[in-house]
Amino acid sequence: MTKLRMGIIGMGNMGSDHAKKLIKGAVPEVELTAVSEMDEERLTASKAYLPETIGFFTSPDELMESGLCDAVIIATPHYDHPRLAIQAFDKGLHVLCEKPAGVYTKQVREMNEKAQESGLIFGMMFNQRTNPMYRKMHKLVHSGELGAIKRVNWIITDWYRSQAYYDSGSWRATWAGEGGGVLINQCPHNIDLLQWICGMPAKVRAFCHEGKWHNIEVEDDVTAYLEFPNGSTGVFVTSTADLPGTNRLEITLEMGKLVCENNKLTLHKLDQNEREYCFNTKEGFSRPSVEVSVVPAEGDNSQHMGIIASFAKAVLDGTPLIADGEEGIHSLTLSNAMHLSSWIGETVELPIDDELYFKELNKRISTSQRKAAKPVLFDTTGSFNS
Repeated sequence: MTKLRMGIIGMGNMGSDHAKKLIKGAVPEVELTAVSEMDEERLTASKAYLPETIGFFTSPDELMESGLCDAVIIATPHYDHPRLAIQAFDKGLHVLCEKPAGVYTKQVREMNEKAQESGLIFGMMFNQRTNPMYRKMHKLVHSGELGAIKRVNWIITDWYRSQAYYDSGSWRATWAGEGGGVLINQCPHNIDLLQWICGMPAKVRAFCHEGKWHNIEVEDDVTAYLEFPNGSTGVFVTSTADLPGTNRLEITLEMGKLVCENNKLTLHKLDQNEREYCFNTKEGFSRPSVEVSVVPAEGDNSQHMGIIASFAKAVLDGTPLIADGEEGIHSLTLSNAMHLSSWIGETVELPIDDELYFKELNKRISTSQRKAAKPVLFDTTGSFNS
């Protein structure tokens, strides 16, 4: 196999964008061979810019049965991600899944188990892991040269969305259609980076305000407090209503501070470990000297196409993935923990109670205002029940 034959399931905003780039040769290792879309208008629209030689299908099942693909990109609404991934594994197809991995951890655990059993390549579209600044932060933190993390703060409020955005689709910003708001739609990348760089917290206390700034039923404003196993703490703040918004990730460590903001990574490095200095100095108001520098963070920032290229090389050559699909459960666990903490009004410990989250989610799905004949509910196994 010299090229990976790729099919795309779902031709909405992301799926169609991937298709347009792949058909132009953006990833030489990949040949786009098929697409599927249940919406007839979208499928017809895709035929205007894709060659007649590829397969056009009205269902994922037809695409998977066609024999035209070695792998699929899943770019459908969130609830379908685990179900379609499992189906693809059963058909012997490699899977690259758009974020998030799913809506609730119970279904994603099953997906991960099927991926392991299949022996196939499973990747997650965490394209922000290709950003040189975040890669550099990951390297600096994990190298240990700056000591242990003491505090992390991420204000990520530049996700502004108008009411027209939410009104553009009946599934948007509903519990039945999307499974959440800013945490499940806009922030999976940020939450993934948070846990990738800093590790998973042990406890979460969150306040998720639902429909605070928009006429929607899900959260559009979130503040979460995190406690990590080593005693460090964190605050995560996000919203789709702030103008102008802020995107500032600040990590304080024993040997200084990293600040990522305005496409620049700044290091404030102490000349001594703060923990040692604190207990050894004889002066009450003295401080170690600090050297401030902008950290070079150069390199390829290939985003989605970089993830697809990495995925293709993993299938073709066995090279490591940028983002393994099974890691998708980490960021989902964290967003589920924020939701659950807010719903029950308590601090929750990780790993969360999957069954309790599932129960609370179903309560919200049952009263969802999604424009459908009946709300989409789930039975105790996580299967659809309409």
